[in-house]
Amino acid sequence: MKKLFLLFPVIGLSACMSTQDISHSEKQVENELEVAASVIKGCDAQEHDADTCANAQEGTIPITHPVEDIATPIEPKPEISDQPEEVQEITNLWMRIRQQLHFHVPDDRRVNVQQNWYLKHPEYMDRVSKRAAPFLYLIVEEIEKQQMPMELALLPIVESAFDPFAYSHGRAAGMWQFIPETGKRFGLRQNWWYDGRRDVMASTRAAMAYLQYLHRFFDGDWLHALAAYNSGEGRVQRAIRKNKRQNKPTDFWSLELPRETRAYVPKLLALANILKNADQFNAQWLPIENKPVTTLVHVGSQIDLALAADLAGLSLKELHALNPGYNRWATDPKGEHTLLLPSEKADDFVLALNEIDDSKRLNWVRHKVKSGDSLLKLAKQYHTEVDVIRQVNEIRGNMIRAGDHLLVPVALKSLESYSLSEGQRLAQTQSQPRASHKLSHTVIRGDSLWEISRKYKVNLRSLAKWNGMAPTDPLMPGQELVIWVNKVSPAQSDSAVMRSLTYTVRNGDSLARIAGKFNVRINDIERWNQLNRSKYLQPGQKLKIYVDVTRI
Repeated sequence: MKKLFLLFPVIGLSACMSTQDISHSEKQVENELEVAASVIKGCDAQEHDADTCANAQEGTIPITHPVEDIATPIEPKPEISDQPEEVQEITNLWMRIRQQLHFHVPDDRRVNVQQNWYLKHPEYMDRVSKRAAPFLYLIVEEIEKQQMPMELALLPIVESAFDPFAYSHGRAAGMWQFIPETGKRFGLRQNWWYDGRRDVMASTRAAMAYLQYLHRFFDGDWLHALAAYNSGEGRVQRAIRKNKRQNKPTDFWSLELPRETRAYVPKLLALANILKNADQFNAQWLPIENKPVTTLVHVGSQIDLALAADLAGLSLKELHALNPGYNRWATDPKGEHTLLLPSEKADDFVLALNEIDDSKRLNWVRHKVKSGDSLLKLAKQYHTEVDVIRQVNEIRGNMIRAGDHLLVPVALKSLESYSLSEGQRLAQTQSQPRASHKLSHTVIRGDSLWEISRKYKVNLRSLAKWNGMAPTDPLMPGQELVIWVNKVSPAQSDSAVMRSLTYTVRNGDSLARIAGKFNVRINDIERWNQLNRSKYLQPGQKLKIYVDVTRI
């Protein structure tokens, strides 16, 4: 795929908050709508392509997908489609879903618009089927177990296009697009090692629990529940009350809801209608086997993902693609102690794992404490957590002494090998060229994305996207952001040939002297290096300078 950020006619703010957090969820909706409005404004200025603009007009809000589709060891089985219809209904999982679709789909313009889009873009559903292949059977089994409508098996298409790494600009993550607070409320742990919102099975169970809650909240009306999953029950409830006061119908189609929510429910119904009447529409979705192709294996304790991949006979990327909930190079030391594996490899993996001593599950270094070391410094150095070092070395507080030796777990392979870890995915996102020059900004206390976007004169939404964030995400001091610009200085001419260099400050240097030496402005040096003019330069200090080579 050539684009880093794909705009699909699917997206939800989704998995918004329950009653106690209505104000928060409404703020999220407002932020999402601001994003949508900015896209539409960009369309008016002819800044976006035609597909993006068409999607935006129908209520679409952008979602962040990986740089490319992430290959898993599980693929759809196209040969199934050549078998007779009665056999298809047994072997093709889409047919199993089709048999259990019961929602009424009205002949409504909003449904027809979405339906026409999906029918005109069959390649989109091919991508969806490939992403869904490892997970859809498990989701269908969970829906049947909970005795819930089978239409919900199609909801991840609307939410994330079945991409467990998807991240929306409303801070929603994972296949079911939970925002952090809602995820926590429905049992999805989120920490440095692990994010349950991206764990396919954990998030599926949480989504079922949330949808059941919404179904009860709206007295058994599934369309109201789905609308609330997208924009929050408070908003939907107020729309119902408003119609009641005005003696208007209170069904979903009569409610005054945000643009995105008005399109959200029709998208799901459109997909259900296409699948239910696939022959009529000549819609051929890539078949997925109607059998368990992945198995959840309990591993008992923390394990390096590289070792687990070797034991399972998978590449590290394949294993991580099946287990996207793990943020780092190993599973969470506090659990979940599970791995989703291809079913045909699960038994051999368990046998191989049982032959390995527990102490070999992780790689270790013996670190001799030096003056100036701290647990926090060591945790950052070895890419682990302070609590892990404490636990392994039976340390209660934060005190460590020079000369002591500590055991620290470290990754078996280079961090770059764990290409789907949170850090490597961020590095890949930040390194994608967006303009002529890449600037860096280290977050300081009090910074916000809005203030930084104004400082560098870039679009807020673009700044967030370049750094794999949502515009509303909090910033942490020390966090490194990238900023892409075509001009590094307001004084830069269109014909300038800019090159970057690193200058080492010498005794007697000043900003004025350095600016004169390279024919640049003091203000630009300060901005490129986040300098405070009131503070003195230090000999040996490194400065980044952008020079127009045609002027020196």
